[in-house]
Amino acid sequence: MFLSTFEKPLDQKRRIVVPADFRALAAGPFEGVFCFPSIEADCLEGGGMALFNQYQSLIGELSFGDPLRSALETAVLGGMHKLSYDTAGRITLPEDLCEAFGLTDRVVLVGLGDRFQVWAPDAFAAHREAARKAARDGLAALREAQRLSRASGGAA
Repeated sequence: MFLSTFEKPLDQKRRIVVPADFRALAAGPFEGVFCFPSIEADCLEGGGMALFNQYQSLIGELSFGDPLRSALETAVLGGMHKLSYDTAGRITLPEDLCEAFGLTDRVVLVGLGDRFQVWAPDAFAAHREAARKAARDGLAALREAQRLSRASGGAA
């Protein structure tokens, strides 16, 4: 699983060192990662062959011509880049993606289990704070629903 959060420098050639743990998890038919604009947030999303296969499987479940299938094909597959590691374990982020998400001299890599995200530090700080609030509020609501379910003997 991709875990933890790392702040890394992004050099003038748009290269970042991918953490060794992330490189090991993304190991597959080529030495690198798949990267594309996230469909969930204003950042890049990346992962190995397992992530690519997950999206392929999800898209394959939808009928040809289905608007959701077309949207996923365009957003994910159409925006995807295969980024190979250099000898130092770096990938080079495409210039257009760096510009689109304000990635300049530092980036934050965030492990999310089966994938990771690449953020501009300020954007991630705001996103993390909103996510913590949503998680806190959602967990409190879930606990309350569980408490009520137990109190009523499990009947819905």
